[in-house]
Amino acid sequence: MNGLFDRGRRLLGLLAVAALLWLGALVRFIADLPREVTEPARHTDAIVVFTGGPQRVAAGLALLQAGQARRLLISGVHPGTSKSDIQAATNMPMDLLLCCVDLGFVAANTTGNAVETAAWVRRAGAYSLRVVTASYHMPRSLVELQRRLPEVELVPHPVFPPHFNLDRWWHWPGTAALLFEEGNKYIFALLRARIDGWSGGGLGRLLETMGD
Repeated sequence: MNGLFDRGRRLLGLLAVAALLWLGALVRFIADLPREVTEPARHTDAIVVFTGGPQRVAAGLALLQAGQARRLLISGVHPGTSKSDIQAATNMPMDLLLCCVDLGFVAANTTGNAVETAAWVRRAGAYSLRVVTASYHMPRSLVELQRRLPEVELVPHPVFPPHFNLDRWWHWPGTAALLFEEGNKYIFALLRARIDGWSGGGLGRLLETMGD
């Protein structure tokens, strides 16, 4: 009976430690979220936009138009969307879209974005990549990209959606829920990347579809 009680106490202790580690990682995730674009004028070989809001695409195209890269990929485009649709939504010159923008229709989540982007970057021969996505989505996006493009320099370019209130986020239920969800996904992606490194890639690939 005492042995069973001791095992129960050890299990509770392990669960408490795991909960504290998870809470610490979540707090760190929120504290480290970008609050500004740190290198707005930095030139890179290419730009990628992970879809998820009109601000992201507009920001990426504005960077391309300003000459801060030679090509741009919009990853995770909805099937049936054309460059004409994007031109109508952003009012960008069609010749810019035709010459320098590629649309990726394969990705359905962040893992897919990273896979699609890695293949495109290697075809383009790029060694530096500006990553455009929402600020809360940036940490996980960088983890997934670094797994597949360790040789490429990644330059984060966060976009700040108007509905996302990072300052005093605990007063905004929508923001708090989004941070909780995205923080959990980021922690899982980080663990998956570490497992990927320890196992030589096999176990990480087995977990690819989880946590997104």
